[in-house]
Amino acid sequence: MTERVVLAYSGGLDTSVAIGWIAEETGAEVIAVAVDVGQGGEDLDVIRKRALACGAVEAEVADAKDEFADEYCLPAIKANALYMDRYPLVSALSRPTIVKHLVAAAKKHGATTVAHGCTGKGNDQVRFEAGISSLAPGLKCIAPVRDYAMTRDKAIAFCEEKNLPIATTKKSPYSIDQNVFGRAVETGFLEDIWNAPIEDVYEYTQNPATPREADEVVITFKQGVPVAIDGKPVSVLEAIQQLNVRAGAQGIGRIDIVEDRLVGIKSREIYEAPGAIALITAHQELENVTVERELARYKRQVEQRWAELVYDGLWFSPLKRALDGFVSEANEHVSGDIRMTLHGGRAVVNGRRSEESLYDFNLATYDTGDTFDQSLSKGFIEIFGMSSKIAAKRDLAQ
Repeated sequence: MTERVVLAYSGGLDTSVAIGWIAEETGAEVIAVAVDVGQGGEDLDVIRKRALACGAVEAEVADAKDEFADEYCLPAIKANALYMDRYPLVSALSRPTIVKHLVAAAKKHGATTVAHGCTGKGNDQVRFEAGISSLAPGLKCIAPVRDYAMTRDKAIAFCEEKNLPIATTKKSPYSIDQNVFGRAVETGFLEDIWNAPIEDVYEYTQNPATPREADEVVITFKQGVPVAIDGKPVSVLEAIQQLNVRAGAQGIGRIDIVEDRLVGIKSREIYEAPGAIALITAHQELENVTVERELARYKRQVEQRWAELVYDGLWFSPLKRALDGFVSEANEHVSGDIRMTLHGGRAVVNGRRSEESLYDFNLATYDTGDTFDQSLSKGFIEIFGMSSKIAAKRDLAQ
């Protein structure tokens, strides 16, 4: 029986060439799998037909936008997940979504190997292969660009030699990955970290310096899930899409960062994530209103570790799974409305209301009606500061 390889397929030059390349190098039949996570571009049926025209024996396409939003973006919102406190895990979240479809296709078609188009110096190779091995430990992984030195020049030559139905001339100066949660741009002149990004880098956001009217929005959450915008019910996908448009129009969600890749190098990345940043900002503030202090303090530690695990490709790991349980429990009371002004590249919270609120006006006020018993504070401070006071006496005596 002929071996079969499932290929993560985008429809672009590199993965189209990889179909024939893998067949020649391994003698295997190739099944192409394309997953729509809101990246836009060509119709899925066009991509499916191109894969078959390039030599795939089977081609599957999946509209996974709602799945991606509900099962991957939503947990990130609940976790306020920002790698290095800034990056909302745009690409890192899409990889396990794609991995699930690759593994399902491999089982369906009896494939022994999964292939992807990653290089040997990025994070995505780890995210794909660690995810695949977690879901199907028996599957092998290959990466033509990494394992067979399939450079772009070689890919173009192969494409022309085989007369494959794909354009080979257009080449963006950037490496771009995008989905409904955001857009990642790297390489080209951006690799000189002194160079400022220019406007043609951006697509999801408008220039925040351009004068325009502010936009006020009310986002409603129920147990950490965005369920309405300005009072109108939305799915998680619709919440992200609508805020991509509204926050993007105000230049919100532009991130220029030198980040620590898992493989040990530092990399300059430009991200656009208007909807993600708006939703996480709103969610964080609603947590400030509804989550008890000690739980909130501990959750901030969990958020950092959760983001690191996802960034590092360990979505399906036992620790990530256990932390999901904590994050879900911590969101039990995160329900209510957050009002934000979107303007000048910033999403600024200016209103909060919740039936689960822990804010007590009578305790907080300094005016008439104050119910806080200030007579208790003197004794509290004495006890609270006692251990430091005793240590200070010892240190001063030395």
